[in-house]
This record gives sequence, structure tokens and C-alpha cells, in this order.
Amino acid sequence: MPVAMITGGSKGLGRALARALAGEGWDLVLDARTAGVLEETARELRERYGARVMAVPGDVTDAAHRADLVAAAGSLGGLDLLVSNASVLGAEPLVRLDVLPLEGLRRALETNVVAALGLVQEALPLLRVSEAGAVVVVSSDAAAEPYPTWGGYGASKAALDQLAAVLGEEEPGLRVWAVDPGDMATDLYAAAVPEDADPRPSPKSVVPAFLRLVRERPAGGRYAAPALLEGPAGQGGGAR
Repeated sequence: MPVAMITGGSKGLGRALARALAGEGWDLVLDARTAGVLEETARELRERYGARVMAVPGDVTDAAHRADLVAAAGSLGGLDLLVSNASVLGAEPLVRLDVLPLEGLRRALETNVVAALGLVQEALPLLRVSEAGAVVVVSSDAAAEPYPTWGGYGASKAALDQLAAVLGEEEPGLRVWAVDPGDMATDLYAAAVPEDADPRPSPKSVVPAFLRLVRERPAGGRYAAPALLEGPAGQGGGAR
């Protein structure tokens, strides 16, 4: 069975993607900081789909935890897909740059960029020997558009996009995609803009876009989930 690793895999987009991959026969390594919620997700996937699921609680900013995640993948036979989904905002709710705590910005960069690269570095030996190795980083339209209050988070996602683009050039044997999923009803979005009462799409609604990339394996680059859902795989922007 192919093996996927999903950070931030206990809820939201990570959990929705884990369900879809398990339903298609993938084995999984899932990461999240809250052990109880993570194990509940893993148990559901094992019971419903019969998948092998390794639940590895911890913080992706911890190098030892990243090593544990890759070791878990190795115990399942390797790693074919790494999904870097774990993210933090840097401030909850989001604030203007003139009052953004610098420590919050550092936290966003450490989690969203540094830890993501650290995990890729740890996982590359397994990804390189996979017949269809791929890396997905979850981006945001805030990486490309100047939305007020989204500056710190957007800066971290812009840096992540650039790392993904360079990784794709340096590792031609892998597919490397940055995916902007668009607005979703997630805990992260609710924390970012708590006063926004407008309904948002379920994370489940964008999962087919990610599955399309995995199945069709288009060229590496930055993709918007809405575009992937609507027509031929093409690169471009999207919504936060």
C-alpha cells in the first residue's frame, strides 16, 4: 500500500484528506499536537477503512518529533506522499502589522516554514526511493495577495511557496505542489477572523482537488483548489 504522512492530521483539512486517502487504500502517518483527538481520528480510519494508521502526537517544530514521524513511515514500508498541513497564525485573531507580536511572527515562521522544511529534509531519503514520491504544502491566497491583518501568516505561506518551488527544481524525481485550498470552515479560520459569521465550505469539499494532483501527477508548481475542481489542472491563485 502507498504511504502518506499528513501533519495537522487530526481535524479540518488534514482529517478530511486522511479519510479520503484511507478510503483509496493508503496507509497513513498522522501528526497533531493533541494526542487524544489524533488517536480518535486514527482509530476511526483503522475501523472504517482497514488502513494501517500510525498516530504520532507532537509538535512539528521539534526535530525529535519529525524524526519519529519519518521512522513511523519507515515502519509502514516507506513514504510516497508528504502533506505539510500543520500551520499556526501567529496571532489569534489576526491583527495589523503595526501591532503584530514579533514572537507570534517567529512562531508562524518556525511552524509554517522552518518545520516544514525540516520534515522534508528528514523524509527525503524515503521520498527519493518511492516510485511516485510527492510533497504537498498547504498554501494560502494570503501568500500572494495583500489582505489587511493577514500579513504575518501570509508572509510565512509566501516563504513556504518559495521553498516548495525551489525543492521542485532541486528534486526533479519528485512532484512538489503548493496548494491554496481556499476559504474553509476550520478552527484556524475561526481563530483568525472570529467575527466572520459567513458560512465557509467544508474542508471535505476541496479534498478532490488534492486527490486529483495525486492521481494525475501534473507538473510541480502552485495550484488553487477551485481551479483543480473546475477544469484541466492548471496553476494559479485562489482564496485564503
